[in-house]
Amino acid sequence: MTRFPFRPIVSPRAHEEVAEQLRRQIGLRLVGPGGALPAERDLARLFGVGRATVQRAIRLLEAEGLVERRRGRLGGTFVVGVVDENGAGRLLGSLRRTGPEIEEALTFRLAVEPAAAALAALAAPDADRAAIAAEYEATAAASADAEFMEHDTAFHLAVGRASGNRFLAESVERVRLVLNDALEALPDSPAWHAWSNEEHGRIRDAIAARDAERARDAMAAHVLHADDAIRTLLASLALDRSRHR
Repeated sequence: MTRFPFRPIVSPRAHEEVAEQLRRQIGLRLVGPGGALPAERDLARLFGVGRATVQRAIRLLEAEGLVERRRGRLGGTFVVGVVDENGAGRLLGSLRRTGPEIEEALTFRLAVEPAAAALAALAAPDADRAAIAAEYEATAAASADAEFMEHDTAFHLAVGRASGNRFLAESVERVRLVLNDALEALPDSPAWHAWSNEEHGRIRDAIAARDAERARDAMAAHVLHADDAIRTLLASLALDRSRHR
């Protein structure tokens, strides 16, 4: 959870703010399906609120079907994932409805993420470069799709933060929140993971070498690879919908 620092909560409706920050963690896939949230006492400490506030926030997320609580020695609060055909159908239905927004996000991403990578190459301190390298290694080592998505997202967020520009960093995060459902719906395969990891490696190496032009080009190529796959998916969903009208 340290990749996405929590902000102290001061609002009288603190439980809603806690719930919103946790939703972002889940939407960004930094806690993947089946993954556990920190214990309530740890969340209370991180947010600077009482446990009762955290419990109210978790009840909101439960009501939305985002998490479930389990009792017992191995209990806790766990993120609910898409595990059946009905869940997958809901995901694809959501993509059909949000297709235009996703396409706008793809266009915006192509402007934002290469710029962030170039700035990261020029300005990132050693700690940020190390964070990028660590997420690259974690993504390359991931064996499950949810784990791959978690570290893939964290890699891109780390590049955004390394730019040293808060607006770019926030934009990278915002785009990722829009695109993660589409990325999750893409067919996963060892070849896709290997290709993505190779592209991440080029980005990491360019940033480490402080080569802004190479970092920009490497990120642009990576973003365009995903752009093509997502637009193909959206086109197939639109064609399928038109056939069933």
